[in-house]
Amino acid sequence: MVDELTHGLGPTGVFLGTFTPKLDDKGRLILPAKFRGRLAQGLVATRGLDRCVFLLPVDEFMRMHERLRRAPLENKQARDYMRNFLGHAQDDVPDKQGRILLAAPLRDYASLTRDVAVVGMGSRVEVWDAQAWQNYLADGEDAYSATAESLLGET
Repeated sequence: MVDELTHGLGPTGVFLGTFTPKLDDKGRLILPAKFRGRLAQGLVATRGLDRCVFLLPVDEFMRMHERLRRAPLENKQARDYMRNFLGHAQDDVPDKQGRILLAAPLRDYASLTRDVAVVGMGSRVEVWDAQAWQNYLADGEDAYSATAESLLGET
């Protein structure tokens, strides 16, 4: 189990919950206090899926990179994905206030302005435009139960 005093993630040791900080005028994000311990040694920010930004602890990024590295170079889909995932990535170490700078291309990709939603997704964190996150939740509500059944099945 993850040392919760070191990582601050609670007894599960994974990123959980939704937080609504604001980006400052320079594009800096103050990480939720609960997530700072796990990200304090460094993180990688990159294009996520569905127009969000992924924040990955370095060890998680390295696991994903290793999987991508094994993809066949001849596969165009693999090359395209790597170009988007790695070509837009930035590594960073939060400052003493727990802030990171999200580069303009990442902010543009996810339409991040001031109001954002920072969402714990287990092994990663997603940063969404706050209104886009609310729209995503509202649009997906009907499918939530059906998806749970197909993913989790009967217990």
